[in-house]
Amino acid sequence: MTIPSGPAQEDAVPVGLDAARATLRVDAAGLHGAGAAILAEAISSARYVLIGEDHLSREIPAFTLGICRLMVPDGLDALAVEIGPEAARLVDAHLRRGDRLARLAAVLTAHPDAFAFQNGRDESDMAAACAALAGPDFQLWGLDQEFLGAPGYLFEQMRAARPGPIARAAIARLAAADRAATRRAIASGAAGDLFLYHVDDRQLAETDAAILHDGGAHVAALFDALCETRAIYLGQEEDGRASNFRRARLMQRTLLRYLAARPRPPRLLFKFGAVHMGKGINELGQRDLGDFVAEHAREEGVGALHIAVYGARGVRALYGGVGRQVRHQPFVLTDDADYAWLAPALPSAADTRTGDWTLIDLRRLRTTASPLPSPAWRDAVHRYDLVVVAPELTPSSLIGTR
Repeated sequence: MTIPSGPAQEDAVPVGLDAARATLRVDAAGLHGAGAAILAEAISSARYVLIGEDHLSREIPAFTLGICRLMVPDGLDALAVEIGPEAARLVDAHLRRGDRLARLAAVLTAHPDAFAFQNGRDESDMAAACAALAGPDFQLWGLDQEFLGAPGYLFEQMRAARPGPIARAAIARLAAADRAATRRAIASGAAGDLFLYHVDDRQLAETDAAILHDGGAHVAALFDALCETRAIYLGQEEDGRASNFRRARLMQRTLLRYLAARPRPPRLLFKFGAVHMGKGINELGQRDLGDFVAEHAREEGVGALHIAVYGARGVRALYGGVGRQVRHQPFVLTDDADYAWLAPALPSAADTRTGDWTLIDLRRLRTTASPLPSPAWRDAVHRYDLVVVAPELTPSSLIGTR
């Protein structure tokens, strides 16, 4: 989620920074202040709005809901998030139910880590509130691979599709292995104990052949999703750069499938980690989903707005183990060298006391005749259109943990 810093002068002030800065208030009723006016104007001309974030806070979902409120009057068709398509189908099916949290918690208790991020209480509440604002045709789209604990849920969906006896027997063998692995992972808390890290190529090849024999197209698609997820996670241990590239390509292909299924071009809100949402080459050295959307918008002749959202300080929610609640980690943003460039843009002590956020309109810094003071500022200005900084982030909590 970081933007690399340059070698020096990261606390230098860009020419025009004061004019590009505005105050923003975020509350249950929406967004307010001069920063809200800038957001409203920018969003009005955008078909695609992309939020690059620090995950699992309470504050950024509140900001995202404010963006939903700004988008809805001119149309909002879907929220695209950093989960897999099968997870998104599950979450979308429960968005408007009064017992949404209980139903999702039941799935996550049975299949720990079946999906990420939308298992956060604040993320789930935000998506449900956005759906209520946008109307009955609004959808949640998942563009990522499925999560580490998804195989058990995927096997359930395969069985529900009524495969033939040969495929059904092969799926049952893997499902039993998954249940045993999940028990070990729950006991240890270690993601490395999960099924994806222990099933071997021979087992998968045998199951694939059985599914091709009498599984049917839907079962085959679910099994392909499981195999792709495994390849991406194993690839992180073998060649992280290649795995990240594979993941980015998967998200791009999945987005194109969603778009192709629509009778007209939809208006979309994206919410992913900041590393995925920028334009150009990101800090992983690749063109990720954000750049793909920017190029797609350019080809369509429509607007795309890229917003990075950070917290100046606070407590982060980090992965706590299989089926377990998040860990807490205090942070100060500029203590991380990758964020030292943001020091002159952070909320003041007075803003922190009042709860005011800071918005920096990076578009205004692109037009200045003076050079930007560091490589980090140059990268930020060209990757994102707006940077929004909350004075403090507090951690969300997960549903369905043990």
